[in-house]
This record gives sequence, structure tokens and C-alpha cells, in this order.
Amino acid sequence: MSSRVLITGGAGFIGSHLSERLLAEGHDVICVDNFFTGS
Repeated sequence: MSSRVLITGGAGFIGSHLSERLLAEGHDVICVDNFFTGS
């Protein structure tokens, strides 16, 4: 069953790996990140 998932912090380590996993399982993924603490 496919669902739409919103991930906050999608550019971070956990968010990016979680989004890859959910996409591989067929979910629709929307990522939001403000890059505040990124380098």
C-alpha cells in the first residue's frame, strides 16, 4: 500500500536514508529542510 510521507530534515543523514528506503518501497515522499545546521 502506497502512502504520501512528509519528512522534515530530509537533507540530513537520517532523513535522506529514510526517504531512499520509503521511495524504494513505493511511497510518495516529500522532503523539507532549511539547511540551517548543514555545512
